[in-house]
Amino acid sequence: MFESLTSRFSGALSKLRSRGKLSASDINETFEEIRNALLDADVALDVVNEFVEIAQSKSLELLKELQAGSNQAQAVFDLINAELVEILGGHSRRIRFAKNPPTVIMLAGLQGAGKTTLAGKLAKYLKEQGNTPLLIASDLQRPNAVTQLQVVGEQVGVPVFAPEPGNGVGNPVKVAQSGLEFAKQKLHNMVIVDTAGRLGVDSELMNEAIAIRDVIKPDEILFVVDAMIGQDAVRTAKAFSEGVGFDGVVLTKLDGDARGGAALSIAKQTGKPILFASTGEKLTDFDIFYPERMASRILGMGDVATLAEQAKKALDNETTKKLEDKFVKGEDFTLEDFLEQLQGISKMGSMSKILGMLPGAAAMKKQIEAIDDTEITKSTAIVQSMTPAERRDPKILNGSRRARIAKGSGREVREVNNLVDRFAQAQKAMKMVRGGGAIPGMPALPNMPNMPAPKVQVINKKKSKSGNPAKRAAEERGF
Repeated sequence: MFESLTSRFSGALSKLRSRGKLSASDINETFEEIRNALLDADVALDVVNEFVEIAQSKSLELLKELQAGSNQAQAVFDLINAELVEILGGHSRRIRFAKNPPTVIMLAGLQGAGKTTLAGKLAKYLKEQGNTPLLIASDLQRPNAVTQLQVVGEQVGVPVFAPEPGNGVGNPVKVAQSGLEFAKQKLHNMVIVDTAGRLGVDSELMNEAIAIRDVIKPDEILFVVDAMIGQDAVRTAKAFSEGVGFDGVVLTKLDGDARGGAALSIAKQTGKPILFASTGEKLTDFDIFYPERMASRILGMGDVATLAEQAKKALDNETTKKLEDKFVKGEDFTLEDFLEQLQGISKMGSMSKILGMLPGAAAMKKQIEAIDDTEITKSTAIVQSMTPAERRDPKILNGSRRARIAKGSGREVREVNNLVDRFAQAQKAMKMVRGGGAIPGMPALPNMPNMPAPKVQVINKKKSKSGNPAKRAAEERGF
């Protein structure tokens, strides 16, 4: 996400940091690089001009106020970050709930934007918040749209109201109206209406969306837009705003390798907040849009807050608590624990996505891209092919056992050997951390809070005996 833009920003700002005391020409040069980076990312020209003009002017004024000994570059960096957050909407907004349920959410957008998949992701998110959502299949135009929504609904465990087969058959307005009545009868407190799109904005598309809007009177109309279509995203958003209207934006396909300038343009140019972001094909690749976190990613500072949230969801409290207890008690980290960690990581998405949230990820782009996500699947298969006894005590893994595990997991013996060796190294490293020792290649760590102090064996050296017979006799008696 925004790898190229992040790299350009990081390069420009690192140059600024390397100069110590800054001059006006340093500021101007930096913002010229930033301007070019934003334009190359397909950010709208008027948005770029406004951002650069405001941020550059404020930076030059700030330079006059700062003392020579102060961290001028950091102050400019903080200012750029603040202005970037404003462009992205300033603050996050949640869905507005109706005073009298159900809360009705209508999805609108062009064909191919990912509305149907997004409907499933949104339903999953709302269900996890304790709601009882209902999906309504009002896209009766696109081939297999109804079937796709039914499949997605089944995957997330949310019912789908689909009385019509679609594929050009049925009245989408009546389906939306009937679905809303059904939701009230079955006491669903959230309704998500999937509507038809077109390849481009036309009167047929807009009239149908307006008719559905007028019948169901949605509490939220969310405009779903493909972030990879660049300037067209803003133009399409303006057309929908003038037609059916909308209350918020959902960006899809932010995991793509396109320039993604829509994210930096659409909120500013439409005046509507971005509520959610879809960052992959999986139904779990769905996040609340936080302008400050997105700005942090763009500036190369990562998104540790989102990473922590995803880790918390993926690793349940019971598993985490068990590992903490084992660590405190000095118990060994086993392959059973390792398997639970692997399964938790797989829930968080691809390794490249996870590592991409870390600060400085842009500088490691090639290394991150080279990571093979199938390694987690392979490792999981190997561990699952072990018996419970083997997972608890890998020392019993002799040659015949390893050959059996390799055959059972569909891997080679050398792969089993590599995993066991890596695991043994990890065990040693954890023991060293627990004892306050140093991991090779890392600085020594102090004793962790609530960790038992490492046991130090005290060896009493034997004292040399006196050469005086009287004194030696006294020493032997313990005096």
